[in-house]
Amino acid sequence: MTPVHAAERRNWLADLSSTERRVFTACIGGWALDAMNVQLYSFVIPALITVWGLTRGQAGVLGTAALLVSAIGGWVAGWFADRYGRVLTLQIAILTFAVFTFLSGLAQNYAQLFVARALLGFGFGGEWAAGAVLLGEVIRAEHRGKALGMMQAGWAVGWAVAALLYGFFFSVLPAATAWRVVFIVGLAPALFVFYVRRYVNEPQVYVESKARMAASGDRARMLEIFRPPLLKVTLIGGILTTGAQGGYFAVTTWLPTFLRTERKLSVLDSTGYLVVLIAGSFVGYLCGGFLADRIGRRMQFLVFALGAGAVVVTYTMIPFGNSAMLWLGFPLGFFASGVFSGMGPFFTENFPTRVRGIGQGFTYNVGRAIGALFPTLVGVLSARIALGGAIGLFAGVAYATMAVAAFLLPETKGKVLAA
Repeated sequence: MTPVHAAERRNWLADLSSTERRVFTACIGGWALDAMNVQLYSFVIPALITVWGLTRGQAGVLGTAALLVSAIGGWVAGWFADRYGRVLTLQIAILTFAVFTFLSGLAQNYAQLFVARALLGFGFGGEWAAGAVLLGEVIRAEHRGKALGMMQAGWAVGWAVAALLYGFFFSVLPAATAWRVVFIVGLAPALFVFYVRRYVNEPQVYVESKARMAASGDRARMLEIFRPPLLKVTLIGGILTTGAQGGYFAVTTWLPTFLRTERKLSVLDSTGYLVVLIAGSFVGYLCGGFLADRIGRRMQFLVFALGAGAVVVTYTMIPFGNSAMLWLGFPLGFFASGVFSGMGPFFTENFPTRVRGIGQGFTYNVGRAIGALFPTLVGVLSARIALGGAIGLFAGVAYATMAVAAFLLPETKGKVLAA
């Protein structure tokens, strides 16, 4: 039995070193808190439409603004992480999304909320860029897929917390007040920075790479990822992430509104449907990570993209009773979220240490930038057709695009990182 297989037979979490565990905790916690703050917006859309008289197109623009800026933030944060360190970048990103979520709750008009949501995107994009690179460099090769899959599962945890905050505050407060309160609570993640500062250090492979670059007078350049041999992975990887994130945000941004307006569910009833969806997401992230280590990154992408496309079209475009809709939420969350589990290890293994932050930050977030158009497109198209049909159309196209990109990617399972 090989050492890798022997390790897999043990509890892999118990197999982690103390350094790996601290980084693991920091990255999962940061991503969960990021998810909580970002997903809060999807829950307050119905309130903003009612209280401020927004159109669905305007509501979609607010969601798109954060996603577009997050793409720029992710690329810049990746460069910053390569130049100044993964840990410092992670702290700045957490503070950024916490402060601007808080300011969203204080907005007095559409323009102010637009600015706050857009600037929140810098922290949103930067957190993944720094956290995924940090965890990918610290965790050893045989556990990298599982660890980054669990980091992605932190998104489902944060999403669940956002759903609970929504269910509680919108049940005890009028909608005109509740939407502000849930955003103001978004300042709380700033406290997590103290844990990161105290317990997390830079990865050894990054420290060694920085020392070699300093000795040679070299430095990372933002455009290096657009030259051979990295150009192919940058371009096709960007198409892959565009499909995954376009489909995901088309669904998650509008699903609470779909359940409230087209399915006529109350706040508490729609929260129950979302809990099933989020539970499926959590399991999907975990299974996606294990499969990425077992069957490889590329096959994991393909399986989950095809599954997500089939389920989301079924969920939104075929009429079912509310009971069937409830149970379909689990596979919808499972596949739509599980598509992301292989991305962290895949991009970590494809970009060299000197530009890993830049490459991973750009490739993941360019998909977010293009995918950010999908909430707006859904909102605009829903003025002409049913909201469920608009969601299903754009999400189906997105996941089909991802499946095509998965065929064209190299396999990197088991790759050991070098300085």
